Amino acid sequence: MSAPVQTFRVKSGNGVDTSRTLHFSFDGKPYTGHPGDTLASALLAHGVRLFGRSFKYHRPRGLLSAGPEEPNALVELRDGARREPNTRATVVELFDGLNASSQNRWPSLAFDALGMNGLFSSVLGAGFYYKTFMWPASFWEKLYEPMIRRAAGLGRAADEADPDLYEKATTFCDVLVVGSGPAGLAAALAAGHSGARVILCEQDGLLGGRLRDESATLDGRPGWRWAEQVRQELAGMPDVRVMTRTCVFGTYDGGTYGALERVADHVAIPKEGQPRQRLWRIVARECVMATGAIERPVVFPNNDRPGVMLAGAVRTYVNRFGVTPGRKAVLYTCNDDGLRTALDLRRVGVAIAAIVDSRPAGVGDGAQVASQCGAAFFPGGAIADCYGHSGVKAVLVRDASGKTRSIACDLVTMSGGWSPNVGLATHQGNRPVWHDDLCAFLPSTLPSGMVAAGTAAGVFDATEVLHDGAVAGQRAAVACGFDAMLPALPETEPTRYAIRALFHALKGVSSSKKAKAFVDFQNDVTAKDIALASREGFVSVEHLKRYTTLGMATDQGKTSNINALALLAEITERTISQTGTTLIRPPVQPVAVGALAGPHRGTHFKPTRLPPTHQWAEEQGAVFTANGLWLRAQWFPRSGEKGWLETVNREVLTVREAVGFCDVTTLGKIDIQGPDAAEFLNRVYVNAWLKLAVGRVRYGLMLREDGFAYDDGTTARLGENHYVMTTTTANAGGVMAHLEFCHQWLWPELDVQFISVTDEWAQIAVAGPKSRAVLEKIVDAPFDLSNESFPYMAAAELTVCGGVTARLFRLSFSGELAYELAVPARYGDALARQLMKVGEPFGIAPYGTEALGVLRIEKGHPAGPELNGQTTAHDLGMGRLLSTKKDFIGSRMAQRPALTDPARPTLVGIQPVNPEDMLVAGSHLLPQGASPTAASDQGWLSSVAWSPGVGSWIGLGFLSNGPARQGEIVSVHNPLAGTVIAARVVEPVFVDPKGERLHG
Repeated sequence: MSAPVQTFRVKSGNGVDTSRTLHFSFDGKPYTGHPGDTLASALLAHGVRLFGRSFKYHRPRGLLSAGPEEPNALVELRDGARREPNTRATVVELFDGLNASSQNRWPSLAFDALGMNGLFSSVLGAGFYYKTFMWPASFWEKLYEPMIRRAAGLGRAADEADPDLYEKATTFCDVLVVGSGPAGLAAALAAGHSGARVILCEQDGLLGGRLRDESATLDGRPGWRWAEQVRQELAGMPDVRVMTRTCVFGTYDGGTYGALERVADHVAIPKEGQPRQRLWRIVARECVMATGAIERPVVFPNNDRPGVMLAGAVRTYVNRFGVTPGRKAVLYTCNDDGLRTALDLRRVGVAIAAIVDSRPAGVGDGAQVASQCGAAFFPGGAIADCYGHSGVKAVLVRDASGKTRSIACDLVTMSGGWSPNVGLATHQGNRPVWHDDLCAFLPSTLPSGMVAAGTAAGVFDATEVLHDGAVAGQRAAVACGFDAMLPALPETEPTRYAIRALFHALKGVSSSKKAKAFVDFQNDVTAKDIALASREGFVSVEHLKRYTTLGMATDQGKTSNINALALLAEITERTISQTGTTLIRPPVQPVAVGALAGPHRGTHFKPTRLPPTHQWAEEQGAVFTANGLWLRAQWFPRSGEKGWLETVNREVLTVREAVGFCDVTTLGKIDIQGPDAAEFLNRVYVNAWLKLAVGRVRYGLMLREDGFAYDDGTTARLGENHYVMTTTTANAGGVMAHLEFCHQWLWPELDVQFISVTDEWAQIAVAGPKSRAVLEKIVDAPFDLSNESFPYMAAAELTVCGGVTARLFRLSFSGELAYELAVPARYGDALARQLMKVGEPFGIAPYGTEALGVLRIEKGHPAGPELNGQTTAHDLGMGRLLSTKKDFIGSRMAQRPALTDPARPTLVGIQPVNPEDMLVAGSHLLPQGASPTAASDQGWLSSVAWSPGVGSWIGLGFLSNGPARQGEIVSVHNPLAGTVIAARVVEPVFVDPKGERLHG
């Protein structure tokens, strides 16, 4: 299919290269454009007027603007993993092969079935969702929530992982200039000539700002020519850096600014190794905010018809892109700037049917411009309605006397004035101040080191804009210690603004009771919605925003907020200053999550730590799982095993009946030394440590300062002043930080030092009734492993395998005869291989974290699910550990009555009455027969497993008055699955409750 002709392309435009043709598609239809086009300008060149549908009413919408403030033309770009929703067509740089589609419509853009929502607009006004979805309550989960979820959101996110790269970078400068319009370029020249390090950031691909959008001249030449001259001049300055396609989106403390550079958004696929976007952290001593202004629409009936556009945007399409948005135009303005559009349109052959000037006769240049264009002139007039569905057909003009007249047209340009773009000045809480003479908010107190220049500072005369920018750049350079002079500036044409306030054309009066006058185009917030919000008491600007969803669209209120504030002020009989404004928060333009993450994704975000036995485990065919930052073997499947549960059962039974080993290197290991080491341990643990003998190990429990359990583990005393502490894997870093805090801030007088040695030692647990026999094969003589010489909770430094330094601890997490053997990390892999070799006659097998979990649940050992930050020592059944003869962290708070109340949920074992009934962690424990409500809830299951030894599902949980309810039958309710099973409360130790095996 051949592409249609660009019938609305009227000239080349100063930013477009018409010598080359690019091919792209929109909604599956082929089109052509040129380098320098945006998607919006290229489609406009083909006469495309319909770009999207509004969010609530699904009304047809066309282009409103030509820049990042666009609320209507949101499109979806690319396909597959690179699919990108909610992209403004006005800022998408055209490239060959671009595939774009409209969104928020079904089945098509031209015919959207949800357009019928407009028929129900009387009940879909502001706050309808607050009123509608409250009753009946039973409808929420069955009807309201599913319906809202289906309707919510715009566009479709990619279903696959983003294949592109993103980077982060930091740079420094003396002067940061934001914006490359006339003020920004003048500021960069002044600062650059001084020798200061200057960075000029421009969010567009070309420098010049409004100079590219206007037909005005500088020194008798088109303004964009001067911008090109300045670009070349700046390029010759070694300390000046010009960054195009870079939006400064946030102002932060200490002269720090966030900026997003779109490195390769303007190509189909980035080059290999090239980032798509780069997030910059720019640290500047001084900043010149030359961000320009955003034109405001006018609120009048049906002002959202495709073909109703901002006057300045129309000039952009005509002058920069060489495209006209229509053939016959009506202009509606309250200022002389809007009149310039009539002259530019007339120059490219567009007929000007009428100029409607809200200012009274004799104010401004309206009569003169109308005469030049041969247009009807309506001073003191207003547009009372706009006709057409998918495009403007005519407008109804009301003159100063109240008479109306219908005028045929296909383009309406409107200008309610310009709002200085002050977002960066408000990011540190500085509210802008309203100026009646300019009908705009201007910066008040600026962040330290920042100065506003040009239109962003409320300067609208072209000569003054250039001068203001140059002075700002000069002063910024001087503030940095450089000698700076004002550069030579071009002569400009005289300009007039002469604005008279115009926000709502008819102040609530329209030609039709059904006509809607839109304030927020994307979210379909109308003037009537603002009036309704006021009647219902939402007269704070913050409340108005949230009740009506005003300014919550992708343009973040850039085109709607001022008009809304003015309407609210009028309704509540306040001034705009008294009404106030919401603050603008960063980012001022959308920033992709990928850019915020930068390269920190996947293993770069969460680096994978591998235990020393990882390569050996891979050779064994292990299945791995992430444990915090560690990648650990979860189980070791063998040929013929039908599933993971069969594998885990085998591993558990191997430990119970013979011998197995598991890599526990991931446990935190902290070496603690010094004369006061024992006293230090005595204060961080709840139990006593001063009398622990050399060569012995003790279990310890730590509390937080609020009395809740923090971490547990064992600590061995290897020498007079030498201890080695182990922590849980999850809390290894946290406990180390906790110890550092305690020493540095609480007890700096203690002579103790510690260091993490987690990575220094490979540690392997060897467990089972034959574990001693296996270790005797590798422990060097003359060390005696007998029960008498090396009993339970003993520790020793020794050698293994013919002289390798090692540490041996007689500990058991499984409840069996067990040891933990530590060797220098570089020997971990060899140790695993040697254990397999010498243990073969004894039936040794490795076991993973899943079997480790089953073993510890069978033995009733608390772990992460029980030490979840919400349990106390009493809850864990460890109340007797709390020493009453010493002070320790959390000792006072742990004795609060609420934390020692027997009614608190306490650790118990749970076993289903029917062994085949499956327990699920997180299930709630209720009295038998009780209704599954919060009032009946008495506890929860924290850990569950199938126990091959018990022959049943078992679990650890917390039950109110747990110890006193042994033998009671309770209901285990899983609300997610909707199941309730009967289970018996038992002791939390399911295997060897007397501990005979681990002492064997």
